[in-house]
Amino acid sequence: MTTGAISSTHALATQAGADILAAGGNAFDAAVAAGLVLQVVEPHLNGPGGDLPAIFWKDGKAQVLCAQGPTPAGATIAHYKAEGLDLIPGDGLLATVIPGAFDGWMLMLRDHGTMELPTVMAAAIRLADEGHPILDRAVDTITKLGDFFTQHWPGSAALWLQGGKPPEKGGLFRNPDLAQTWRRILDLATGETREARIDAARDAFYRGFVAEAIGDFCATFKAMDASGTAHSGVLTAGDMATYSASYEAPLTYDYNGWTLAKTGPWGQGPVLAQSLSMLPADVVASLDTTGTDFVHLVIEAQKLAYADRDTYYADPALVDVPMDDLLSDAYASARRDQIGPTADNTLHAGTVPGFEAQVATMADVLERLSLPEGAVYEPTMAHLATDKGTIPRGDTVHLDVIDKWGNIVSATPSGGWLQSSPTIPGLGFCLNSRAQMFWLEPDLPGSLAPGKRPRTTLSPSLAWHRDGRVLSFGTPGGDQQDQWQLLFFLRFAAQGLSLQDALDAPMFHSTHMPASFFPRSREPGGLVAEADLPEATRDALAARGHVLRAVPKGSVGRVTAALRHPDGRLEAAATYRATYGGATVLP
Repeated sequence: MTTGAISSTHALATQAGADILAAGGNAFDAAVAAGLVLQVVEPHLNGPGGDLPAIFWKDGKAQVLCAQGPTPAGATIAHYKAEGLDLIPGDGLLATVIPGAFDGWMLMLRDHGTMELPTVMAAAIRLADEGHPILDRAVDTITKLGDFFTQHWPGSAALWLQGGKPPEKGGLFRNPDLAQTWRRILDLATGETREARIDAARDAFYRGFVAEAIGDFCATFKAMDASGTAHSGVLTAGDMATYSASYEAPLTYDYNGWTLAKTGPWGQGPVLAQSLSMLPADVVASLDTTGTDFVHLVIEAQKLAYADRDTYYADPALVDVPMDDLLSDAYASARRDQIGPTADNTLHAGTVPGFEAQVATMADVLERLSLPEGAVYEPTMAHLATDKGTIPRGDTVHLDVIDKWGNIVSATPSGGWLQSSPTIPGLGFCLNSRAQMFWLEPDLPGSLAPGKRPRTTLSPSLAWHRDGRVLSFGTPGGDQQDQWQLLFFLRFAAQGLSLQDALDAPMFHSTHMPASFFPRSREPGGLVAEADLPEATRDALAARGHVLRAVPKGSVGRVTAALRHPDGRLEAAATYRATYGGATVLP
């Protein structure tokens, strides 16, 4: 029996998790250690002030960990309109919701891990304090924003422009303030039991010195943002004090012997299930994995599923989301019948009985706002951006862990990117910008409101087969996450490719839907395809009406996966596109 398997988007995080597994820790211990390291080594993709959804498998059951923070009490449409905004900017302090990632990791460790907090935090603290080789894309992001940091965000300039200039690519980069923040939390993490000590660490962050520093900063600092105006935040220490991560049952969908588990519609995860509902496994299995019919069918199904995402998905604790209807066989059949032989380049949401007015209102808002055309790129695809003058956006990381006891974790942390919000002096990290996914228009499922979770793009996946296999997978990529995961899952679960081959096959995705990120732009009919998709396929797709753009091989998608077989054998894989990623199976 192997000790465990782990894959992630950065080799140092994979190594940190592997070290925990080798030392006798379980998948939850390893996931926390790897997750905290990712906050250090991929700071342009996630951070301590970010968000965390995870799906895990324990004792033969899947469960969702929701560490997606809701909006502060002061986050009202009236306040944002009074600030002169029609869209929530993608950066600055008004885009911030309560940071959930730290509490999520701590809750996971407390309830399901076995190790003490100093042990699982050791690698992250060491790398922050002693330094790590900084990634080229992180340096590119810092370089592009250097003048902006110096002029508008002095805390960010002090951290990321040490010595007044961007760090050297590949050189060691240190974040001593973050290391000190974590050490101070550990100093305060006292108690008679392991669980009490972890809860004390949670209190230090959400009801102690970290929350106080965040609240003071949001109240006193006016941060320049993409609106062209400086704004203070509305997040307070009081908001922080009320927060706790939570557990919930996953949304599930059966497909070709597999049961897929996703988050609820407070995330975009159900869009993967909706896409599968329109793509029968026997039809998919009969198609060439890189052929015209396969690509066309997948893209058209995704357009329909994403149109439903934008019209219906929201925090189900506050909004009625008809998920059962959207995943019903009858609804899927009706939507499938709408897929024709040529590209449909309109935004075409389906209508669930009783929701006709909602569909019409959303369509009216999208038309009235006249969203700009052109794709929004995260760092995963930053090299593909045509507008080099835009401020770099943030992105996401992912990790999958399996231990020898059969516990599995799929987690997709994000937010708190170094480019999203000014670094808070003394803490060594910044806040998230997840509120940009809300609309400042009333009466929509995604309208801004206090205490509401944003409809995030973060979308980890877990699936189990009736033969006993259990699969964990996910990727960074914003709106593309469930598009790339769909390709991987179809190729693996319906077309029979191996784990690695399914990850490495040519990727493509649609940019037809409005982006979840400011300025909510879209490319009507847009289809981005890697150049190793055959030229004949690309030409045929263009002839069918797709607005196709070929990009270099290996340009898009950073999917990672891990698989447990019924006999205990483990596999872990990371696509070759994950330049800095890594996967390992421990003996």
